Amino acid sequence: MSSAFEDADYPAYTMGRAADMIGVTPAFLRSLGAAGLIEPERSDGGHRRYSRHQLQLALRVRQLLDEGILLTAACRIVTLEDRLAIAHRRIIELGGVLTPEDDLDRPTPTVSAA
Repeated sequence: MSSAFEDADYPAYTMGRAADMIGVTPAFLRSLGAAGLIEPERSDGGHRRYSRHQLQLALRVRQLLDEGILLTAACRIVTLEDRLAIAHRRIIELGGVLTPEDDLDRPTPTVSAA
């Protein structure tokens, strides 16, 4: 039996709690909504509610910003990484095999080594 708390897409966290969990401000989370990266659910009272998956995306954007990547580029990178992860899961579901180079757990360098 699956519960809502096991579901990474369940909007379990208020804006304040979500921001605290990943060490950002509520304004940062709103900016990701304005950029089109994440669209939080709304409670009956109209308050934003975030899922674990959305917070993982937001945290990845924060990491890229800390590396000097612009917000629009960081959002695009995170969107593409997320789509790739979905594609990899689908490949495995269909019985395919990923190579070690396809490993999503290996960090992808974002800063060129000059």
